[in-house]
Amino acid sequence: MAHGNWDNLIEQCKICNVCDLASTRTNVVVGVGNPKSEVMFVGEGPGEQEDLKGEPFVGRSGRLLDKMLAAVGLSRKHNIYIANIVKCRPPNNRDPLPAEQEACINWLRAQTALIRPKIIVCLGRVAACRIISPDFKVTKQHGQFIKKGETLMMGTFHPAALLRNPNQKPQAFADFLELRNKINDICTRTELIYEDV
Repeated sequence: MAHGNWDNLIEQCKICNVCDLASTRTNVVVGVGNPKSEVMFVGEGPGEQEDLKGEPFVGRSGRLLDKMLAAVGLSRKHNIYIANIVKCRPPNNRDPLPAEQEACINWLRAQTALIRPKIIVCLGRVAACRIISPDFKVTKQHGQFIKKGETLMMGTFHPAALLRNPNQKPQAFADFLELRNKINDICTRTELIYEDV
């Protein structure tokens, strides 16, 4: 899938109807953030709030994610980009099916090719299994950096999982601190900005 530039990619993605999810969506949720970022976050797919607003991570889990990002100097407004494996909401917020992921993954590949992040953080099992390794176990392997090509990848807990299991929040926050250390080590253009959310 050849995309000349960012605007073209977004335009094309918004009219995609390759899989059945297109028929039930309100909005295509392409992504949000700075497309010149060195750090990219990837979730599994939009939920109800995201589908309505057309932006990833805007409900309760999005507010939690924003707080955790802010604590380590990151923000969707300034220095990261957030996308999902699938761009349309699966019905009832179920996991995206393998066929849906397959139909949609080229959009994420095109985004990644244009952004060329140094670090990709997978939020939750679905994203980590698709991007890092099919047998990735978030509870065991979270916070570990794995190099694939020129990119460092890390899987961590999905914010929605942290809302269900608050006792995992300290582990997730430790992952974000590791991420900050890694950004300080290898990112040359990422300015950490601390602001209240």
